[in-house]
Amino acid sequence: MDFDDFLHVSSLSGLTKLIQLSLGPVFLLSAIGTILNMLTGRLSRVVDRARYIEENFTPRDHPDHPMQVRELRLLDRRIKIVNDAIFLCTASAVILCTVVAAMFLARLAGFGFARTLAMCFALALLLLIAGLVLFLVEIRVAVTAIRVRDELLERR
Repeated sequence: MDFDDFLHVSSLSGLTKLIQLSLGPVFLLSAIGTILNMLTGRLSRVVDRARYIEENFTPRDHPDHPMQVRELRLLDRRIKIVNDAIFLCTASAVILCTVVAAMFLARLAGFGFARTLAMCFALALLLLIAGLVLFLVEIRVAVTAIRVRDELLERR
């Protein structure tokens, strides 16, 4: 008995099994939504900081100018990384939604393309992994860039 034979929507038990199988991707979609919420929050904070620096940007001869340029370059890099992570996680969610919808449509229409759906699910997971890796990269960039000046630490 293969995957296509397992799900017969012509019976109530077949529909129940189909719904049970679709719950895994749906729970994953919920997790991706939480991740996207966190990523958009990070992006918002970085954009706000960049706007603040732009509003208070100093002329080239000001002593703070090189530090501002450095920070803007860093913020620009972080914006790009978070934006890419959001894109990858959103693409993962779209593919997962497609997999769930296709599972139902395939059964209702009598199509059998379980391997294609399995490959799409694997692709969604790979995109999610890539998005999470970019999240880690962005965290590392942010943490590495934070340098508290020694005079503020009041070391003796």
